[in-house]
Amino acid sequence: MTTVRPAHEDTAHRLAALAEDALGGPLPVRLRAWDGSEAGPADAPVVVVRSRRALRRLLWQPGELGLAQAYVTGELDVEGDLADGLRRMWGAVRERGVHAPRLTPADRARAAAAALRLGAVGPPPPAPASQARLLGGLHSKARDRAAISHHYDLSNEFYRLLLDETMAYSCGYWISDEPGFTPADAQRAKLELICRKLGLVPGARLLDIGCGWGSLTLYAAEQHKAQVTAVTLAREQAAYVREQVRERGLEHRVDVVCQDYRDIEGGAYDAVATVEMGEHVGDSEYPAFAAALRRLVRPQGRVLVQQMSRGTAAPGGGAFIEAFIAPDMHMRPLGRTVGMLEDAGLEVRSAESLREHYVRTVEAWHRTLEDRWDDVVRLVGEETARVWRLYLVGGALAFEERRMGVDQILAVRPTAHGRSGLPATPRPWYTGPVEP
Repeated sequence: MTTVRPAHEDTAHRLAALAEDALGGPLPVRLRAWDGSEAGPADAPVVVVRSRRALRRLLWQPGELGLAQAYVTGELDVEGDLADGLRRMWGAVRERGVHAPRLTPADRARAAAAALRLGAVGPPPPAPASQARLLGGLHSKARDRAAISHHYDLSNEFYRLLLDETMAYSCGYWISDEPGFTPADAQRAKLELICRKLGLVPGARLLDIGCGWGSLTLYAAEQHKAQVTAVTLAREQAAYVREQVRERGLEHRVDVVCQDYRDIEGGAYDAVATVEMGEHVGDSEYPAFAAALRRLVRPQGRVLVQQMSRGTAAPGGGAFIEAFIAPDMHMRPLGRTVGMLEDAGLEVRSAESLREHYVRTVEAWHRTLEDRWDDVVRLVGEETARVWRLYLVGGALAFEERRMGVDQILAVRPTAHGRSGLPATPRPWYTGPVEP
């Protein structure tokens, strides 16, 4: 006997049928359509399709980007645990071997017919205001400056709300599980780890490429008495670091430069650090970046690269990150970076994975975002706040599931005779807690 569904159920069940065709199996989440109808498992997070425009976005941008656009505009929402919803979706994708939809003309015709029945056919909706719009040649200096500004010049006030007092916007080092060990403690432990790996001593010359809000620069100058040149492309960051240098009386130890890494002159630094900045360099440009790292450090000087990575099957940054967070970003596997550093003439001495540490770091940022949600919305608006919610929840899950990694790579520039200046059997880099 044929089951006749009430008319008010048609929308959700039609949407569910389209989604199940794409996923190749049952929905792992529940769907609620704009007319109130629902379909899917009752005990799962509810994906709320608030308007036909969300469906229209997916017709024009199938996959991650269309979903992200619909979410950040509020045309699509999730009731319940967003992380749980994303985890279920990724689990279904892995289990069924689903890839980004590659629609044939026949597929598009069927989807268009279904959309027509749902009243969702129309021209492509405009991109959300928070989506990046870059001009110029890929990784030209002007375009790179615009890409960095899109993310890091959002405002210093926003990052003060999101980050802890160190203003470190990179993976922390969680050396303790004690309840009193804070995100700021984890960042100070990471900064100390970097300084020890670089062998900083009083008076050592450190070049901090992509210095962010100066967490490493200020720590190295204050705690290790290093002479630091801090380089950033983001004007807001440079202004913040200069203010901190003045407030802390570090003018004699710190020089802040707002410029492209390709314009850095001089060299013979004792140490060079670049913490989660190389992802912005680009794939084809990375060999030249690695060559610059070697040129800027003296023989027997050390180079530390902290990088986020993706596997060989999914390089780049991903459609959502590249559109909304870090335009033109490129992440590569650890091995490829090591190879390019070695090809540039550096000797890689160690690589340490911090992947699990990034799960905790990003989850801490997400908790802060939710705790200060109203303040964030007042400062940057609802749409940008939703961009960051999706970014942080999805990022923590990506590190948890090993779709992304993060590593510290320590290299040295050997002398012409092959001397590294490092002991053959170095002591452990980090041996205890760091006092604030």
